[in-house]
Amino acid sequence: MSPLFSHLLIPFIAAMFLAINMGGSGTGPSFSAAFGANAIRKSLIPGLFGLMVFLGAIIAGKATTVTIGKELLNPDLMDFVLVTIILFSVGVSLLVANLFGIPQSTSQSTVLAVTAPAILFHQFNSHKLFFQILPTWFILPVIAFFICFLLGKYIYKPLRRRGYTMSKQLNESPILKGLIIAMSLYVAFSIGSNNVANAAGPIASMTLNELGLNGENHFILIMILSTLIIAPNFAIGSSIFGDKILKNTGKDIVRFGKLEAVIISFVSASLLLSASLFKGIPTSLVQLNVAAILGIGVSKLGFKNIFKKTEVNKFFVMWIIAPMIAFGLSLLLTYLAIQMGLL
Repeated sequence: MSPLFSHLLIPFIAAMFLAINMGGSGTGPSFSAAFGANAIRKSLIPGLFGLMVFLGAIIAGKATTVTIGKELLNPDLMDFVLVTIILFSVGVSLLVANLFGIPQSTSQSTVLAVTAPAILFHQFNSHKLFFQILPTWFILPVIAFFICFLLGKYIYKPLRRRGYTMSKQLNESPILKGLIIAMSLYVAFSIGSNNVANAAGPIASMTLNELGLNGENHFILIMILSTLIIAPNFAIGSSIFGDKILKNTGKDIVRFGKLEAVIISFVSASLLLSASLFKGIPTSLVQLNVAAILGIGVSKLGFKNIFKKTEVNKFFVMWIIAPMIAFGLSLLLTYLAIQMGLL
C-alpha cells in the first residue's frame, strides 16, 4: 500500500462515516413533512433522499464546500491527520444525536470541529464565524418560524374557520401528494447543496495538499470526486437511522395536513438553498425545518401546548450538546496530535 493511499484512506473512511450519520440526521427535515402527512411510504425515502442529496451537492454545493474547506481554517493545515480528527469528531457528535433519534445540525458540529484546531493554530477566522455564519444560524430559523406561523394564523386558520377546507377527494388526489413529495425532494436537494460540504470541503483541501496541487480548477475537480464518494452514503444513513427521526419530527411534534406539509418543506428548503448559493454559509436545515413545523404548530395549538412537549425540549438540549461534543473532541484530539508530533 502506497503512503499516499494510506494517508487518504482513513480520512475518506471518516468522511463516509460522517456522511452516514448526516444521512440519518437529514432524513427528518427532508421527508418528515411528507411522512407526517402520509404522502409517501417509508421504504421509498432512503433512495430518493440519497439521489437528491447527490444532485444538490454537484449542482449547488461549491460555495459551501469552499467555506468549510478553505475559509474557516488555513487549507494548508488540512493534512490527513487533522481532517480525520475533524470528520471523526463531527461523526461522533451526530452519532450521539442519531442514537437519541434527534435530528441534529451537521453544519454547526462541523463548523465548531474546524474552529477548534483553528484556535489552537492561531488561524481562527473570527470575522467569518461571528459576522456571517453565527448570524445566519440565528436569523434563518426565526424567519422560518414566523413565515409559517403567519401563514398558519392569518391565512390557513381563517380559511378553515370559514369552512374553506379541502374536500376529501382533493385531499387524497395524486396531484397534491405529488406536490408534497416534490417539496421533500427539493429539501433533500437543498441538503446536498449545503451539508455534503461538511465532509467534502476538508477532504478536498486535504487531497490537494497530499497531491501537491493548488488552484481553483484543481479544487473543483477534487471536490466533485469527493462528492461522488461521499454523497451516496447519505442514503445508507437514511436507511439505518431515518425511521426514528422521521417519527420524532413527522408525527410527534404536531400532526399536520398535506397543505401544511408543502408550506413547511418549501420554506425550510428555500432558506437553506439561499444560504448555500448566495453566501456559501453552512446552515442547519434541521433547525429550519423544525422551526417551520413549530410555526405551524403554534398557529394551531398555541405556544404553551407546543413548547411543553417533551420532543421539542429534547431537540433544544441536543442542539446544544452535539456541537459542543464535536468542538471538545476535535480540540482534545488536535492537542494530543500536536503533543505527539503528528501535527
